[in-house]
Amino acid sequence: MDRKDAESIFTRARNIKALVIGDLMLDEYLWGKAERISPEAPVQVVDVNREDLRLGGAGNVANNMAVFGCGVYICGIIGRDDNGAHLRRSFSGRGVDTSGIFDVPSRMTGKKTRVLASNQQIVRIDRETRGDITEEEEDLLLSFVRDPAHVWNIILVSDYGKGVLTRRVLEEVISFAENRGIPVIVDPKGADFTKYRGATIITPNRKEAETASRIPILDEDTLGLAAGRLLEEGGYEALLVTRSAEGMSLFLREQEALHIPTVAREVYDVTGAGDTVVAALGLGLACGAGFAEASRLANVAAGIAVGKVGTSIVLPEEVIGSIRHEHQDSDAKIKNLDALADLVAREKLKGRRVAFTNGCFDLLHVGHVKYLQKARSYGDLLVLGLNSDASVRRLKGEKRPLIGQSERAHILAALDCIDYVVIFEEDTPIKLLETIRPHVLVKGGDYTPDRVVGKDLVESYGGRVELVDFVDGRSTTNIIEKILQNYS
Repeated sequence: MDRKDAESIFTRARNIKALVIGDLMLDEYLWGKAERISPEAPVQVVDVNREDLRLGGAGNVANNMAVFGCGVYICGIIGRDDNGAHLRRSFSGRGVDTSGIFDVPSRMTGKKTRVLASNQQIVRIDRETRGDITEEEEDLLLSFVRDPAHVWNIILVSDYGKGVLTRRVLEEVISFAENRGIPVIVDPKGADFTKYRGATIITPNRKEAETASRIPILDEDTLGLAAGRLLEEGGYEALLVTRSAEGMSLFLREQEALHIPTVAREVYDVTGAGDTVVAALGLGLACGAGFAEASRLANVAAGIAVGKVGTSIVLPEEVIGSIRHEHQDSDAKIKNLDALADLVAREKLKGRRVAFTNGCFDLLHVGHVKYLQKARSYGDLLVLGLNSDASVRRLKGEKRPLIGQSERAHILAALDCIDYVVIFEEDTPIKLLETIRPHVLVKGGDYTPDRVVGKDLVESYGGRVELVDFVDGRSTTNIIEKILQNYS
């Protein structure tokens, strides 16, 4: 995945409203040392020196979505007990709407206690209710989901098999979403995945996929057979199988599988990694990414999650930093427009003046460099709008550009005088100017002021246009002609 695409997704996250529905629970961690054996029985004695209580299950999915920047609504059933009260309080300050959490006296709020020594889990203790919720409790959940006051961009279903997501709840939530064109992502449980029929995508691990498909998964061929059966039986658009150290495999109908290698550098704990996958996948799809791009985002996020001990959140900057680490040749100056708009707005708040110029910059030469250095002198930072390959062809002819847009962007981003590069598809940079609203619009001296696209716009809010002369005799056309003369 490209870093600038990840930045754009996280920038758009603030416009996303996500519903997370499923099994809510608390994850308790007791940390200590195990240096002796009990005299009462042949077991280790753990001297506990730290306790930690975290959101688990669907709560961890919601927590991750909130950290990503989305507006999050959580829906589920908890017990009318101290753990339930603590669970509610844990959401406070996270920007999560908890009006869809219903407490009932007949259930116990789930709590998983893990005892760890030297970062190794010694034992896990589960306290929970596993039976199906009542019809009345189903009605509470479904009434919340159908409330016309709520508008969701994505629905994330976190099934831990504790009885909240009954077949009726699942069928009606998925049907509701399908009728409104809302993508549904399911983290499944159990041997029967037909209860998720109609979901957009499900995210089983390899063992779950093997159990539900009834096909032993021994290699990529048998994995493909299992995935094909699950897609056929469930009617999903896609299936993402998480495969631990082997990464992830994305399957779509009548398309070749996409195998994504893991990016985990060191695995400490896989607890909650599935929650992170669902959250990152949901964020990507809600922000307009395709299945492949969203799956790659989820893969990076999961690689970070397993490097932490216990149920953990993954921060946007961790994901972006990890992608930057994987792509050292990707220059951090290259941005998509939505991410760039946020950066420029922050720079303006600091009182910095923004200069802007644009062009094709095919076969970079000294004339370009001197022009860009002069353009930078008109502001505290310079934003360069770079014509895409398709745009250059329309402007210069089918034989241009000689250098592709990605290479041109990286070469330009290496110049100290350029602060940000943004590629645009249109023939003119008017959309960029409307979004960025630079203080100074810089163009070459071969233009006259009345021919500068965007002049009226920039001047309308108090900006100005500056014309810079090019170095005589230096142009891409001249370079091409010289090459032809010397080597034809």
